[in-house]
Amino acid sequence: MSPELPTPERALAIGAHSDDVEFGCGATLAKWAEDGAEVRLLVLTDGSKGTWDPDADLGELVATRRREQEDAAAVLGLAGVEFLGIPDGELFSGLAERARVCEAIRRARPNVVLGHDPWKRYRLHPDHRHAGWLLLDGVVAARDHHYFPDQPLPAYRPDRILLFEAEEVDHLEPVGRHVDTKVRALLCHRSQWPSTMRIDAQAPDSDTQLEGFVGRVRAEAEAAGRAAGMGPSEGFKLLDKV
Repeated sequence: MSPELPTPERALAIGAHSDDVEFGCGATLAKWAEDGAEVRLLVLTDGSKGTWDPDADLGELVATRRREQEDAAAVLGLAGVEFLGIPDGELFSGLAERARVCEAIRRARPNVVLGHDPWKRYRLHPDHRHAGWLLLDGVVAARDHHYFPDQPLPAYRPDRILLFEAEEVDHLEPVGRHVDTKVRALLCHRSQWPSTMRIDAQAPDSDTQLEGFVGRVRAEAEAAGRAAGMGPSEGFKLLDKV
């Protein structure tokens, strides 16, 4: 395992959907933000398919998920959130999408970029796969002046990439008490309680369900660090030859 990274001056996390980044690296982002980093978030899709209710008002859902993401970002201490608004489930890693991610990287000028590992085997959700490719392809484009030269921003090369949900974890960030900040941020995504978090707020045992979810998040962080003799941690694939 590579050692804990120094707090970057700037970081950019790129997620397919609202709440993906909180699950993948929320505690790390909270730690860095508290230590003075300028941490920003880029959400690629509009979240319009994030419900099991066939009668849901999808326009209202999009607005709700945006508010929830902004609330979660405030809990984590992030400097800002940008939404590309691509329809949920319709994300592709094409040239047009790559240009938008490249521009976001050039604008944020992050030392570290974080996002989905597109190489993870048996990944079902296409948005997660495409989000990972867009991060990697966007970094390559952002660093070269000849990619998208019409953009009114200079080329920029990040120092490192951290991929969460990684196929091969070779880097752990110790997060300690920031796991609780991660939990608070995740719970801001109340529209996702019934599906992603398995919490039915109307059920008689909703408090038990809530405690179960919080326990799972904490247990995952503890398990990630235990194999390396560390406390609660978040695991990543580190790419440092950018």
